[in-house]
Amino acid sequence: MKLAFYLLAAAMVAVALALLLVPLLRTGRREGRPHGVFALALGIALLLPIGAGALYLRIGTPVALDGVPAAPKPMDFQQALTELRAHLRQQPNDAQGWALLAQATTALKQPGEARDAWDHVLKITPNDVAAMVGWAEADSMARGDHLIEGRALALLQHALELQPDSQRALWLLGISQFQHTQYADAAATWRKLQPLLEPGSSVAKAVAEQIANAEARAGIKPADEPAPVANQGAALKVEVSLAPALKDKLQPGDQLYVYARAVSGPPMPLAVAKFDAGTLPVAATLSDAMAMTPELKLSSVTRVVVSARISHSGQPIAQPGDLEGSAGVVDTDRKTTIAITIDKVL
Repeated sequence: MKLAFYLLAAAMVAVALALLLVPLLRTGRREGRPHGVFALALGIALLLPIGAGALYLRIGTPVALDGVPAAPKPMDFQQALTELRAHLRQQPNDAQGWALLAQATTALKQPGEARDAWDHVLKITPNDVAAMVGWAEADSMARGDHLIEGRALALLQHALELQPDSQRALWLLGISQFQHTQYADAAATWRKLQPLLEPGSSVAKAVAEQIANAEARAGIKPADEPAPVANQGAALKVEVSLAPALKDKLQPGDQLYVYARAVSGPPMPLAVAKFDAGTLPVAATLSDAMAMTPELKLSSVTRVVVSARISHSGQPIAQPGDLEGSAGVVDTDRKTTIAITIDKVL
């Protein structure tokens, strides 16, 4: 029965896509657009519903809001992408073409190119809400620290002025507020998102959990509920020292970053603490409270790499000449102190 159902569903989707895309294909031919552009559109049209459904079933987080494309394998539409890029060089004012390129490169985990493509859309249609949200998300993924700030934050705020019920914009704005420790604002933003979600869905439950997390950090007591018992989650005690041979390389204004990152996965730290390098040796505690996003925190993994770096530029991104040390891989439930000696020049 399941197989018959899936075959019937696939047939219905194919018919619907044919009714929608065939007229577009005919129109596109009359306008001189290459056949590969429509092949790419068909590929994305097929992959997006499948990918979105897979995300809801496997992950069940707000990453699937507003139809964000799942990351397909490169497959064979690279040629279609090449044709699309060639078409856009010939017709740079094709906003739909740039949007299609942005969606495709997002799906292929190429956020830098996706951001540039969304930028072209915004130059042609400045009030395109989808392009604003897409640019902000692509920018955060292209950045080493994954922060949502600057132009990305301004675009999200403007998008919500134009479309207050944009689910992706509300979710990303809340993420930005959470990243900048504006926990009460993040909770308030996500509460605006809640009524837009299907009650009882996995996405709605995930958003409710993040609201509770943000409100707990803001010290907001849930209505008609007893105050929760403080729970810091995972916490790692770290002691950092500088090797004597490198003491002459310490410079005024240097900043010390002590951080933990997942053994595999995103490079963004799960917890990070910042100190004046002149105060070495330093004792630090890395905890869930230092997470840069609600989903990525120490307690979300079982093992992490714990390291420390002295930054001459003051920035968290490593630069040549910075000083670094690592304790290697440790368990996130470790109770004993982790010792790190900064003994290497990058």
